[in-house]
Amino acid sequence: MFEKYFHLKANGTTMRTEILAGITTFLTMAYILAVNPNILAATGMDKGALFTATAVASIVGTLAMSLLAKLPFAQAPGMGMNAFFAFTVCLGMGYSWQFALTAILVEGLIFLVLNFFNLRAAIVDAIPATLKSAISAGIGLFIAFVGLQSAGIVVKNDATMVSLGHITSGTALLALIGLIITSVLLIKKVKGGLLLGIIATAIIGIPMGITKFTGFMDIPPSPAPLFFKFDFAQIFTWDMLIVVFTFLFVDVFDTVGTLIGVCSKAHMLDEKGQIPNVKKAFYSDAIGTISGAVFGTSAVTTYVESASGVSEGGRTGMTSLITAGCFALALLFAPLFLSIPGAATAPILILVGLMMLDPIKEIDLTDFSEAIPAFMCIIAMPLTYSIAEGIALGLLAYVLLNVISGKFKKVSVAMYILAALFILNYIFIQ
Repeated sequence: MFEKYFHLKANGTTMRTEILAGITTFLTMAYILAVNPNILAATGMDKGALFTATAVASIVGTLAMSLLAKLPFAQAPGMGMNAFFAFTVCLGMGYSWQFALTAILVEGLIFLVLNFFNLRAAIVDAIPATLKSAISAGIGLFIAFVGLQSAGIVVKNDATMVSLGHITSGTALLALIGLIITSVLLIKKVKGGLLLGIIATAIIGIPMGITKFTGFMDIPPSPAPLFFKFDFAQIFTWDMLIVVFTFLFVDVFDTVGTLIGVCSKAHMLDEKGQIPNVKKAFYSDAIGTISGAVFGTSAVTTYVESASGVSEGGRTGMTSLITAGCFALALLFAPLFLSIPGAATAPILILVGLMMLDPIKEIDLTDFSEAIPAFMCIIAMPLTYSIAEGIALGLLAYVLLNVISGKFKKVSVAMYILAALFILNYIFIQ
């Protein structure tokens, strides 16, 4: 049955290879089951329900990628988008998590419509490659900053805004120990290094009195506290438009970048350099995002960790089917994942932030018409504590500098429209 559906032989793979690849992908991204609830719980959302929502959204999105697109890629709530959800929309802008979930739902539905009318390519092409790279790098710095804060390594200082915390004790010390352990695992290229780093750090936290395990296996927590909890009262406001746009913007480019990168690594691009079944892959992303909003988590995206399974020989949707099965099995281990303290997941945020800096290599730092807007985008995200503000300032800088410098032909019509909207926002709303 699997051979007939996934065409294993035609893709140069076997059932055994696909199973091992699927398990490998799961091990490299299972950290999201601990990290995502810790991040989103800062908004007041129920942590147990968040675990269930994270797992279910990952299962639905990955199953769609398997059965619809037949690609060996896994999906889960995206790093960066969960930080934007918690620290910008809820804690920064002051909106409820119900408002943010509504924005996720709307973004997922718009994604479906854009994909149906093949407008995705138009959006991707409208944004300069420099800003695409800068956004990824900026989100990386933002996530790393969140990790440093949550661990107490960086703390508030009234004189200098931030300063070094007490790193010789408590959560800061545990996070630094975890950072060293996880870094060594990555250097040694240990499979599942991020997950193993979380586990090792959590265990070390037991004698330190930081980790308090509440169990190993149990029935999954009820999703009821978050299930279908939407707030449609402000759906036509400017802030909702900005939030939805940012979610959509990051989701589109995150997924495109990941798909291209992993497909290139696996030599899966066709003769025109196109991603196979790309439209169905985007449908899978939208389906995962909508299911995540319904159950109560941030937007779902394709994970770059899928490259680990591809490296093991995974070439078909059978790989992602196995990964989805692993996420389903993980639902039974909720007490274990929920016992992991923030100090054990903080090192992962810092290291994932590093990994997201990779696209910065694509920015031409010798061309200041490209480099300055990119720098504004990158540096503004952590310093304004807002992914949305970083995107806005980077986009505005790109349009204004190129127009004033006489390079207006570089700027697309869509960029002019977006710049005008952001300017109106700063004048009349902020």
